[in-house]
Amino acid sequence: MSIALLTDFGTRDYFVAVMRGVIMSINPRAVVVDITHEIPPQDVNTAALLLEIVHKWFPPGTIFVAVVDPGVGTERAPLLIKTRRYFFVGPDNGLLSPAAEKDGVEAAYHITYRLPNLSKTFHGRDVFAPTAALLSLGVPPWALGSPTDRWIRLQIPTPEVGDVVVTQVIYVDRFGNVYTSVRQPIAEVGSELCVETPSGLVKAKYVNTYGEAPPGETVILINSEGYLEIAISMGNAAATHRLKPGQVVKIRKC
Repeated sequence: MSIALLTDFGTRDYFVAVMRGVIMSINPRAVVVDITHEIPPQDVNTAALLLEIVHKWFPPGTIFVAVVDPGVGTERAPLLIKTRRYFFVGPDNGLLSPAAEKDGVEAAYHITYRLPNLSKTFHGRDVFAPTAALLSLGVPPWALGSPTDRWIRLQIPTPEVGDVVVTQVIYVDRFGNVYTSVRQPIAEVGSELCVETPSGLVKAKYVNTYGEAPPGETVILINSEGYLEIAISMGNAAATHRLKPGQVVKIRKC
C-alpha cells in the first residue's frame, strides 16, 4: 500500500527522513511517495489546495499524510479521515478537508495512537507517520482513534463571475503561473481581457495553451487542473505582475 507525504518541512533538514524511517520501521514494504515538502512554512491553504489537486491521481487505498501544522502541541486534534477510496492523516486544521470531501468522507477519527515519549513539536514523526504505517499494514482506523463528526472544514475561495470576474490568487507554481479560484471559461479563445494587478492594468489574450502567444505576452487559460490561470508565455507572471496567493484579481473584457 502506498503512503504519500506532503509537508512544509523542506529537504534541507532531517524531518522528512525521520518520518520515512518511522514508516519503514513499522512496515518495511510500504511504498512511500513524496508529493512535495516545499509548501511555504505554515501555509495551510496552499497545502490543502495541492492535496485536493493531487489526491485523485493516486490509486485507491493510498494513505495521504499531510503535515503543515502551526498548531502542533496545542489542543488541535490529530485527525484520520477515511473516504470512499483513500485515507487522510494530519492535523485537524482544515488541511485535509477539501481533498477528503471531494472523495467522499465515510468516517473520521481523532487519532489516539502515539509513539512512546511523544514530542510536543514533531507529531509528523510521533503521531502521523506511525498511524499511516499501521494503516498500511491493515490495522483498522477505529483501532487508532476515536470516532468524531467534528472536524475543521476549509473552503477554497468562491469567485464572483459576471461582466467583471472577481477572484483570488490561490497558488503560484515554480514557473510563475498564477492559479485563480475560477474553474470555468470566462471568454472566447482569442478575446482580449484586462486584468487588474498590483503592477497595474494588464492586457491578456485568452488562449488554449501557452504556445499560442509570442514569448513575453501575458495570457489567460484554463490549466491542466481546470483552474483559470494567468501566465506569461516563456515568462513569470507572478514576478512580473507582483501576484501572490491571497490577492484579489479582477478580470474583464477590454
